[in-house]
Amino acid sequence: MDYFKSIIGQSPALDAIIRSAKIAAATDVTILLNGETGTGKEVFAHAIQKSSTRANNPFITLNCAALPESLIESELFGHKKGSFTGATSNTSGLIRSAHGGTLFLDEINSLSLSIQAKLLRFIETGECLAVGDTETYKVNVRIIAATNVDLNTAIAEGAFRRDLYFRLNVVPLNMPALSQRSGDLELLISHFFKQFEKEHVLPAPQFSKLALKSLKSYQWPGNVRELRNLCERLCILLSGKVIETDSLPAEIINSQKQINTVPLFRLPSTGVNLDNLEASMIQQALEITHGNRSQSARLLGLSRDTLLYRMQKHGFAPQ
Repeated sequence: MDYFKSIIGQSPALDAIIRSAKIAAATDVTILLNGETGTGKEVFAHAIQKSSTRANNPFITLNCAALPESLIESELFGHKKGSFTGATSNTSGLIRSAHGGTLFLDEINSLSLSIQAKLLRFIETGECLAVGDTETYKVNVRIIAATNVDLNTAIAEGAFRRDLYFRLNVVPLNMPALSQRSGDLELLISHFFKQFEKEHVLPAPQFSKLALKSLKSYQWPGNVRELRNLCERLCILLSGKVIETDSLPAEIINSQKQINTVPLFRLPSTGVNLDNLEASMIQQALEITHGNRSQSARLLGLSRDTLLYRMQKHGFAPQ
């Protein structure tokens, strides 16, 4: 079964990540998911787990930003009874609970440096030490980590260990923002409307052409999660209706107004070389799609034949 089919979208950026994730899933390699909040990192982690040899074993999730530093160590590694105030019994910890399976550490950038050091030791040796214990224990756990900040910047600021970064960054997967997947917007809307229509037993609304155009031009800072929340809200408040632009949230309406007043491309006073600019756009599209010409043509708004003609015009090597 292809567990990645649950990930909605056909954009070149998403396709490239899915291909890499499928390859990595078949191994036990450590994976680092990079991406903005709401891009679906946990969904990807689940798909990787289900596609791996550990599929029938535990999948344990910890949001590293959700617990205070004083509790994170105990939550991860467990503790002995009486090791601190409130420790009324022995606790195994999430790492031991994930034995044979996968531990997904979301927002790993939120871990303190002291916990990072202990996590590094576990990744290197497979050994853990519970709080208040003197004997280590060994477990077999795959680590998938996720971050919504640039860890290289965190390293430069002294907030993240470089050696831990290298241990985690064996296979990096960079999740595309929804603004990079505008072609997936209608697919996602259809998926969410069907989901909430069934969940709330209400007829789904529809977007007018102008409203849909506004959604496509919006930058979606909250990414897929923001779109999902909007679809659920509209399914409840405007069920069965046609949604016009004036029924959209203020941030989307205001964003559209700004786009209408700002040119898509501002010509510099020194001018540009149109041939060089076109060649650069083609090169970037080919890099994003790993050389897939059909996907590159869609990114550029061209037919495949037109793209091939322009590639020949600019001297791109045939493949």
